[in-house]
Amino acid sequence: MAFKRVLIANRGEIALRILRTLRDMGIEAAIIHGREDRLSLPVRFADVAYANYKQNPLDTYLDIESVIHAAKEMGCDAVHPGYGFLAENATFVRRLKEEGITFIGPSAEVITLLGDKIEARAAMEAAGLPTAKGSSESISDAAVASALAEDIGYPVIIKAAAGGGGIGMQIVEKSDEFENALKLCQSRARSAFGDERVFVEKYIQGAQHIEFQVLGDGKKAIHFGERFCSIQRRHQKLVEEGPWLSDEERERIGALVCKGAESVGYKGLATFEFLRDADGDFYFLEVNPRVQVEHTVTELITGYNLVELGIRVAQGESLPLAQEDIVLRGHAIQCRLNAEDPRKFIPSPGRLWECHFPSGYGIRVDTHAYPGYEMPGCFDSLLAKLLVWGKDREDAVKRMRTALDETVITGVEHLIPLHRRIMDEEDFLQQNITIQYIDMHQELLG
Repeated sequence: MAFKRVLIANRGEIALRILRTLRDMGIEAAIIHGREDRLSLPVRFADVAYANYKQNPLDTYLDIESVIHAAKEMGCDAVHPGYGFLAENATFVRRLKEEGITFIGPSAEVITLLGDKIEARAAMEAAGLPTAKGSSESISDAAVASALAEDIGYPVIIKAAAGGGGIGMQIVEKSDEFENALKLCQSRARSAFGDERVFVEKYIQGAQHIEFQVLGDGKKAIHFGERFCSIQRRHQKLVEEGPWLSDEERERIGALVCKGAESVGYKGLATFEFLRDADGDFYFLEVNPRVQVEHTVTELITGYNLVELGIRVAQGESLPLAQEDIVLRGHAIQCRLNAEDPRKFIPSPGRLWECHFPSGYGIRVDTHAYPGYEMPGCFDSLLAKLLVWGKDREDAVKRMRTALDETVITGVEHLIPLHRRIMDEEDFLQQNITIQYIDMHQELLG
């Protein structure tokens, strides 16, 4: 059954991205907003907007009952969570189901499974995905953990079972560091997630971060190829591109991720993330059960609107595509233009006095910014996603240089200078990139 009105329970560029797709599909777009976003483009362009003012701005998008109340008040038959906020909250999904409102994404049960890193690891290992050697259950005793680490071989990494975004992760190089590292991880996990469970696995040195875009309808799944996301700061991605792998690697890992998605009855968009070591071996990292910030890279190289496909599956439609329909063409690069100090990565909120984004052949900009826009300091610092497409990687890099040079943002600090330097850096050009890229190229920070 086709949706008539969908509530976008989000803000910023992703809210605008979803809104445009709903319009294309002939579905009315409703949105909630706080004081900080009352003049934002998604709110101005929505068919209906609901002022959900809270003392804490984050609660506008995080208070489950008030979001559901807004959806009911506006007569919405579905909710699109975008990314962040309530996108991976199983309680929210259950409450929507109780109210007869469709959640555009996977079931609460699947979100719960994949949100637990230990359970997700076990499920994907059972489906045949490669995993790093490590513990199969949570560990609280330092002696037990240290013995396991000796068996695995140092260095190891301690991770929060309920973690994300690099929170609650600690690399341990030798046994006498273990007890303090374990306590620190447990404390951070308890503070951030209300869950102090941690587990241990082999730390992959010299790793590259590679992820696969998947779409499932609850029964079958297909993949749209990979994205390369190794240029990061504090485990947050800065530059994403694709494709990256050989056809043989793509076919092999792609078949595995589809099998993994099918094994849990996945419905909607998902991203399967991996680390690849210096020998080319892959190790499953996690599944992100939502649309990703960098889904746009995949859209440019496949020609498919992933947000639309996710909505269609949520409406109850079967997969409209077969795996052989997915053909990768050319190369795409995305630079995240965050409002941050390009040296220390500290958020830089403020009013945009001048704001000009590039256009032309092979260029795409996803942004909610405009001249006069007040960039709030209480939300994520992402201001725009600048993407280019080229016939190959060299062509895409040249186009990104031109696009960055044409982009003008004044009033806040931003990452354009950093991105511009990356596009000229030799290791980047030679594809000699690992997740330590920024750490190993401090000269790029200026």
